[in-house]
Amino acid sequence: MTSTTDPAGPAGHTGPVRPNGPTGLTRPNGSADPGGPTDPSGLTDPSGLTDLTAARLVEGYARGEFTPVEVARAVLERSERIQPAVNAFVRIDAEAAMEQARRSAGRWRRGEPAGLLDGVPVSVKDILLLRGGPTLRGSWTVSADGPWEEDAPSVARLREHGAVFTGKTTTPEFGWKGVTDSPRHGATGNPYAPGRTAGGSSGGSAAAVALGAGPLSLGTDGGGSVRIPASFCGIFALKPTYGRVPLYPASAYGTLAHVGPMTRDARDAALLMDVITGPDARDWSQLGPVPGSFRDALDGGVAGLRVAYSPGLGGRVEVGREVAAAVRRAVEALEGLGARVEERDPGLPDCLEAFHTLWFSGAARVTQHLDPERRALLDPGLREVCEQGAARSALEYLAAVDVRMSMGRLMGAFHTEYDLLVTPTLPVTAFELGGEVPPGSPHTRWTGWTPFTYPFNMTQQPAASLPCGVDGGGLPIGVQLVGARHADALVLRAAHALYEAGAADVPPPPSLASGPAPRPAGS
Repeated sequence: MTSTTDPAGPAGHTGPVRPNGPTGLTRPNGSADPGGPTDPSGLTDPSGLTDLTAARLVEGYARGEFTPVEVARAVLERSERIQPAVNAFVRIDAEAAMEQARRSAGRWRRGEPAGLLDGVPVSVKDILLLRGGPTLRGSWTVSADGPWEEDAPSVARLREHGAVFTGKTTTPEFGWKGVTDSPRHGATGNPYAPGRTAGGSSGGSAAAVALGAGPLSLGTDGGGSVRIPASFCGIFALKPTYGRVPLYPASAYGTLAHVGPMTRDARDAALLMDVITGPDARDWSQLGPVPGSFRDALDGGVAGLRVAYSPGLGGRVEVGREVAAAVRRAVEALEGLGARVEERDPGLPDCLEAFHTLWFSGAARVTQHLDPERRALLDPGLREVCEQGAARSALEYLAAVDVRMSMGRLMGAFHTEYDLLVTPTLPVTAFELGGEVPPGSPHTRWTGWTPFTYPFNMTQQPAASLPCGVDGGGLPIGVQLVGARHADALVLRAAHALYEAGAADVPPPPSLASGPAPRPAGS
């Protein structure tokens, strides 16, 4: 297992890519995958180490049950084996990961762990800087030439705590849309059905976590980008309150963009939050110190919490029947645990155009420096939204900011009456690879099928997605928990209560054969 590099791309562009190349997705017998769940095919870890949560790994290291070297080896082997089927990784850096694992094992032998996650494998979305290798952001317009000498703040905190970095995960170009495919690195398939999308823009991270290629991953979320793939892939993800996790370099999407944990359950997310919320002077908009540990706040339960349930944002959103039923069961579980549930819509305005103004303007800004030749390398959909964003005026941008302020005031008042808001994460389950929207959708942009996620980037509130069932085809369904600004610990506590009650359990993904990877977009 070694680092992997891009095959030759457009002239003058080289850099890392998934192993095995973009040669199309097939079943073990060579037939094309129609998009449904695959048959189990023996992708097993006899040691069981790839099935363990981060919290359980740390316990095992402390007791001497296994070592970081054994765990890293198992996770790297799993990463290599799933890669041809789902294309979760841009780069798997086995050599560096094993060296980090050996150093961690020495610290544990001496009884001197570096921190809360010493020896735990972590992957990082290829939007965030990871020292020692390029961050290509899914784009042929980014040169792989170094030096790459900085970590993003969240990565730096993980390094201080002894985490083992296994690789970088896929993203659409500059994280611009809700599915994960890019001109440079191709499409990322769903762990439950590789012919369908993993969602995006943190789709590689979600697929990796779901398939045992490390229990933790760092994602980013500017309009739903950790929650969308979490819902499609059956894992947990939290978009924290804006500023709670420091970010550097600053996102072109401004204060819409958050960094968040992608994990197998809420306990691991709380553990990861205890690490990545550490301060970093490079982010001038970070929040102040966290008052206590997120892990310590997990076990309060939900009894007495005031919960508003909005099944369709006041009827504006058409939600699939199976999705609606699964989300309602999760709400009933909260009620059964003692929460006081009321069906109530928050009354949010339709903020789609305001979000588009902010989002498309950010996309235009991140590509503003490109000359016509390099601009031609962009994802065609990204080029289109960049042109639209560049045409927005400063007054239109400020009007969109006014919409955000109004929404923030509305939700602030709403949360004086309710501790939590519950909605579906998405109105649909994973659809076929290759499109920005589901087949037959009247919408042209990804925001048309994500109406429950991007409003809470506008308001900067903490919002989590956790699994609450599967549809008739075995594809995961997500429920979203939204708290008031700064109520991240409460959102994690409620999610943890659902996990403890068995209300967030979904069947694991079927094992995947080591077949060719999904094709790149446009191939």
